[in-house]
Order: sequence, then structure tokens, then C-alpha cells
Amino acid sequence: MEESISGFKVRGTWADIIEHGECITRALRDTGAHTASDNPSSSYPEAFAEWDEWRPKPHEHIEDDISEKTAEQASVDEGKGEKDGESPTDDIQTAGEKLTESSEEQEDDDESPADKAGESMEHVARAADTAGRKALRKVEETVYDQVMTQIAPYYFDNELISANLEQVTTGDEEEFVFEVNVNDDDLKSVISERLTDEDGIDQ
Repeated sequence: MEESISGFKVRGTWADIIEHGECITRALRDTGAHTASDNPSSSYPEAFAEWDEWRPKPHEHIEDDISEKTAEQASVDEGKGEKDGESPTDDIQTAGEKLTESSEEQEDDDESPADKAGESMEHVARAADTAGRKALRKVEETVYDQVMTQIAPYYFDNELISANLEQVTTGDEEEFVFEVNVNDDDLKSVISERLTDEDGIDQ
């Protein structure tokens, strides 16, 4: 394994790549990065879970599994409507209901028809946001699957980890290059020490 400013890098077989991911994951877990704590600089539970899901596993294949996971990870996040389980149609329907309530309250001289109208507009905006995100996500995943995997390595990036995985060919042998960087410099130093103790690192 080599260490540089851009991360911890291994070149080898698929088994070597899997082991590299496991070593870094184990080192992160040993530091407590996977759990919530009072020290946010060393606590990344959600980011750790995302990394642990993405990293290569023994039963996976780079062209299928890692490609699919990279496309999903690289796509636009869900908006509030999607997170709440609402489709654009649901939000438009709710917006109509809020407008109807607003009209009825105005007729009854209630106090807050403007509030209902405002809520209606929020649902219209959320519907547009959801529809836009879904359309953009579909385009992104298609472009990644059909174009990006042909010209760029498989990658992962969040606040905790940045990683690149590339398939290379040397003669008749299939090899891979896997570089993983810990984005928190203080945490990276701790991980470096643990990896050095475990396997040794070439500077």
C-alpha cells in the first residue's frame, strides 16, 4: 500500500481491492467514526454508512455492482417531497385542497386564508422540485452508466471518504487500482498510523 497526499492506494487483484476497503473500514470503525458522538470532527455515522455500503464486497463485480452503486451515489439527492413519500401528483392534489380550503375560509370570513394559500404554493413548488429531481436523476444515471464508466474510474465521495477505483490491464492479467482518501486531516493521520501498524505503508 502506498500513501500520498491524495490517499491510500493499492494496486492488485480484486481480492486485494476488497481487503484494502475492509482495512480502511475497520480502521475507521476503531476510531469511532461510525458512531454519533459529542465530537463532530471525529463522528461521521451517516457518511461511514454510505462508504460501508459502496465499498467493494467479495460477491460483487465492478462492471455491474460498483457501477450501479456509483451511479446511485453520484445522482441528485432526494428532495423534501420524496423523503416524505409524496409524488408530484400527491403534492398537486394537496395544493388544490389547500386552495379550496382557502376559498371556503375567505367566504366564512375565517382568520387565515392567506396561510392556506401559502401552504398550497409550497406544495406546488415541492411537486415541481420532486419532478425535476427525478428527471435529472434519470438522466444522470443513464449518462453515468453509458458514458462516464467508459472514461473515468468508479468513484465515491462524501464528507468522510473520497475514493477512486479503476480497472487496468497489464498483459493478460486483470488488475485494479483503488485509492481511498480520508477527508478529515486529523482523522486521516490516525487512520494512517493504524494502517501502518497493520500492513506497513510505502511513502
